[in-house]
Amino acid sequence: MKANKPSLILFFLALLFTIIFDCMEQDFLVIYTKSIVLPAIFIYFLISSDFRIGKIESLIFLFCFIGQVFEIMAIEASEIGGVLSFLIVYILLLMIFVREHEKLKLTRKDVLPIGIIVIFLVYLLVSILNLQFYNMKKFIILYTIYGVVLGFVSYFSFASYITKGTHIALLMSLMTISFMFSDVFYVFNQSFSHSIVLVIIRDATQIMAYYFMVEYFLEKIKIQKKIR
Repeated sequence: MKANKPSLILFFLALLFTIIFDCMEQDFLVIYTKSIVLPAIFIYFLISSDFRIGKIESLIFLFCFIGQVFEIMAIEASEIGGVLSFLIVYILLLMIFVREHEKLKLTRKDVLPIGIIVIFLVYLLVSILNLQFYNMKKFIILYTIYGVVLGFVSYFSFASYITKGTHIALLMSLMTISFMFSDVFYVFNQSFSHSIVLVIIRDATQIMAYYFMVEYFLEKIKIQKKIR
């Protein structure tokens, strides 16, 4: 067994038991399983990358951890603390996309699918903000900024996959989709009564977003090695 496999197995076990305990509404046990998720995937990344990690990637892991701590604490300031933490995560991801990837070159055939994506993202943002507006009216500006930044991250990911179709672009898109669905279903869970289906989708997409993020980082390292 490779040295990175145990931490990856632990990660997926934590994912499984988080979903099980959350569906059973065993919040006390969910705290323990969720607290394992990020350390496990972080160790997997470090071992797989031969302990090579950049400053931006380090900050992304740090703010993902802080955001998850806010979520687990479930205190009054948790929601805003989590939003701020993941807003920073998305800004840092956007910085990586802009700095380390080639500029998007759109052709005529790309205009229609990308246009549909932009319309969908705008519609989704407006719809989610309308749901949040009644509960978090005084933080509507923060939620708007959060949605716009995530929208740019989504646009760059999907446009990269449409125009290039590379493996790293696919990982970018899967990561973005997972983060986006996680945020959307988090809002649904806050706005509607408890639903096992909503809980499963929220937990699965949130945790799988970390996995795709790490795979994206590892693929980026492989590409950089080939270039050098």
